[in-house]
Amino acid sequence: MFTFPKIEKISRDATLIHFFLMFGYKLFSFYFPLYLVAKSFSIYQVGYTSFLIYLPIALFAPVVGFLNHRINPAILTAVGILGYAVYSLGMIMFQNMTTFYFFQILLGISASLFFVSSRAILMGSKLENPDRAFAWFYSAPSYADAIAPAVGALLIWKFNFLGVFILSLILQFFNAIFCFLSLRKKTGQLTEKIKIQEVSRNYSRVLEKIKYKNTLPYILVSFFVLILAGFNNTFFVLFLKNLDWSQNQILIFNSVLSLAFLPFSLWAIKRVARFKSEINICQGSQITGIFAFVLGSLASVLNFYSTSLIMLGSYLGGLMTFSGRSGLMTTKLKEYPEESAAVDTVFSPLATAVGALAGGLIIGPFGYPLIFILSGIFIFFSGTLAKRFAKNENLS
Repeated sequence: MFTFPKIEKISRDATLIHFFLMFGYKLFSFYFPLYLVAKSFSIYQVGYTSFLIYLPIALFAPVVGFLNHRINPAILTAVGILGYAVYSLGMIMFQNMTTFYFFQILLGISASLFFVSSRAILMGSKLENPDRAFAWFYSAPSYADAIAPAVGALLIWKFNFLGVFILSLILQFFNAIFCFLSLRKKTGQLTEKIKIQEVSRNYSRVLEKIKYKNTLPYILVSFFVLILAGFNNTFFVLFLKNLDWSQNQILIFNSVLSLAFLPFSLWAIKRVARFKSEINICQGSQITGIFAFVLGSLASVLNFYSTSLIMLGSYLGGLMTFSGRSGLMTTKLKEYPEESAAVDTVFSPLATAVGALAGGLIIGPFGYPLIFILSGIFIFFSGTLAKRFAKNENLS
């Protein structure tokens, strides 16, 4: 008989807050590249826009890590959510490109506040199984994907983008209140008055531990998977458009894919709870590599069903990899939850920024299929080497 994977209260609250944040954001983010192209943005400008969002997340993460020592991380998480609300307001009001790019940077800083502080809450809590807790947390965007784009499409059809930005603003405002009320009392013990010199020493210790041979190979593998994920986040809808898919087909595809992924994500959460973080990273990256290779190889004959199956596999591999990475850092760096949360946060947006910017530069000369094929081969063999290393360390 099927049973839902166990979820601890702190993980449940963090996952719910992540879900509502992503629901509000994904009302419009799925269509944003198409929106930009319709506004005469070039492929490079689309990539540059994503770059301006994700790079500030990475750059600002160490600062947020320090702030988490002195301010309750629940408050910082709530402030980050409010930043998403301000971004939606900015997208309604902006008048020129300078203002537009300013709000992309503001969104990145807000995301840094949210993700570093959320990870600090989870890493600083006494989790029964860190991989399982982060698998729940990282699955939240998939649950939002199952509903938000359909709601967003209806609002865009009825009210243009003004409708989705207004609804997103309202949702983020109430989500910030929910975050503050549900997490503030549970996270007060994580705050300590620490000097910046001590934080600097903590970051040095964290980076030193990451360089150990039982940590660095797995972090690098997950980073490679994240670069491909960053490329997909920015350009996958344009890839589908390049295959002559209509906007309605893309909408239906995304909703069906996300709904289909729900049972897979529940299985993945139970699965990652049974294995060590290193194995989850290695196997997740291998799965991601295989499906990226298949996607590129079959690009000329893809249809709705084959693309759905391929992306289901890719999502599954990504969830396993990212849960394993955060679980690994939680276990290896449990003495420094704020700093490890900041460093863990740096990897994701930095890789996404690289994937977005590089994609804008290489799609023209290489084309989507070759990028998927080469990425798949590289990621698969990286995961294979790391898995062999894991076996030598008697982790299987």
